[in-house]
Amino acid sequence: MAELIEVRFHGRGGQGAWTASHILAMAALKEGKYVQSFPTFGPEREGAPIMAFTRISEDPINIHSGVYEPDAVVVLDPTLLGPMVLEGFKDETVLVTNSRHTPKEVARTLRLKPARVWTVDATSLAMEIMGRHVTNTAMLGALVKAVPVVELDSLFEAVRERFGTRPKVAELNVRLVQRAYEEAVGGG
Repeated sequence: MAELIEVRFHGRGGQGAWTASHILAMAALKEGKYVQSFPTFGPEREGAPIMAFTRISEDPINIHSGVYEPDAVVVLDPTLLGPMVLEGFKDETVLVTNSRHTPKEVARTLRLKPARVWTVDATSLAMEIMGRHVTNTAMLGALVKAVPVVELDSLFEAVRERFGTRPKVAELNVRLVQRAYEEAVGGG
């Protein structure tokens, strides 16, 4: 893992992008890493595009700004795929998106290198397992497969802690993370 990993989440208000960012940070904390997790939104309403950010490092983090050149971009809602999610992309940035399309199809549409794109049909998985369109935990499973920023077991632990007052919901989310991890595919 590089010294500092920066992840940017794109979602819509109410889809849990900030929750995903926070759960990822919790998982990294469990591994003794330094973290930051924060959203960027103002008076947005449910359904409006939002971003959330996570930084993970083995060393203290002294940056206190948004994430402008992410190492990974996670897109919870496929309708957001476009120029906004590509802002600050570096040659090595990995895109992990909720999509029924293959990584090569998404890469072609966005003019990216296919090896940098991962997809998972998180919406279908969330509907199957949770009975809801909320894809945030599924996208965490796909992210950890594409970019191993934390161990999968740490992510399970963080999900269980986040939903601790609702054990059934916690276990459904753990199942969703596992399935998305298994079904995420990369274009390289």
